[in-house]
Amino acid sequence: MQDPKAYDRYSRQLILKDFGPAAQEKLRKGSVLIIGAGGLGCPIIQYLVAAGVGRIGIADHDKVSLSNLHRQILYGVEDIDAYKVDVVKRKMHAMDPAVDIHCWREQWMHNHCLEYFPQYDVIVDATDNFASRYMINDAAVLTGKPLVFGAVSAYEGQLAVFNVRPKGGGDAVNYRDLFPDPPKDGEVLNCSETGVLGVLPGIIGCLQAAEVIKLLTGIGIPLANRLLTYQLLNQSFFSIQLNPHPESIKRLPKNAETFLATDYVSLCQVPVEGVMELGVETWHQQRNEYLLVDVREPDEQPRLDEMCSALRLEYVQMPLSSFSPDRLPIPVQGRLLMVCKSGRRSARATAMVMNNRPDIPVFSLKGGVDAMIESKIL
Repeated sequence: MQDPKAYDRYSRQLILKDFGPAAQEKLRKGSVLIIGAGGLGCPIIQYLVAAGVGRIGIADHDKVSLSNLHRQILYGVEDIDAYKVDVVKRKMHAMDPAVDIHCWREQWMHNHCLEYFPQYDVIVDATDNFASRYMINDAAVLTGKPLVFGAVSAYEGQLAVFNVRPKGGGDAVNYRDLFPDPPKDGEVLNCSETGVLGVLPGIIGCLQAAEVIKLLTGIGIPLANRLLTYQLLNQSFFSIQLNPHPESIKRLPKNAETFLATDYVSLCQVPVEGVMELGVETWHQQRNEYLLVDVREPDEQPRLDEMCSALRLEYVQMPLSSFSPDRLPIPVQGRLLMVCKSGRRSARATAMVMNNRPDIPVFSLKGGVDAMIESKIL
């Protein structure tokens, strides 16, 4: 380490026992790919840049919204409606202009995994949905990359390091050894449905950053083959040992071709039994025949008001958290169409209406608002 400024910047790390210039140099030469720049991704990115990791990739296709700010503290009000990765790159270069940052602001897909995972030392899963988690895990196994996993919900967080052999010996486990198959629809809700206390993803994200630093430098003992759970309400940690699951190997894609052919969204979004789904294009052609019912929470963006006003569509808002079929208005055209972000919550709302008001034809919009945006309708 020849740069005298580097000694000043990292002096508190350099004087650590068993760390020193050698570990700092490993960080400088290290590379990390972080998928997700939200509640988990923000602290991970900030601390890895601050620690001196030389090359960082960041993938996130979302824009900053007001509802992000209570937990994604890298962003401010002035950043609302800007792409997260654009804000991240600007602010991280202000922290350390020397760090090499590459960003993707498109939806992270199969082909991205296979193309870019081999270019990084460690992969970090900072996403918030099961489809992405299974896709990232399977790609990490295929490419032989260490994967640092984190997840949060309400007051509880989880952390694990996958695809790394424990120092005591034995086979490395992956996410499918913990959960061979995705949970059925409605069994596990995401943060937009259950909520999350803002400090929680900050805590878990910091722990993920610590595991990345351990993997890159070789200090300490990585959280390999263990699942760490943190409960905020009573400030307790506990960990369980993870062992290879007999079904895991059967569920993993055998090769790149199988991986590319796997539809993770369909795999992780089991439809509610008996619910009729309506595709975006079909709805758009027949849009005047439906009353739209938005079951998202009030702070979820984008809202549908402007589109519905422009198209002169009937539209009501009734979040699933306070949803009551008895309070639904009778649609003028005789049909209800439930809408949420991805189609999962709208399917549950549709089922509730079917059970309580069987006289009203009701459908769920397949793919939800995400599909509207993809089809450029919204």
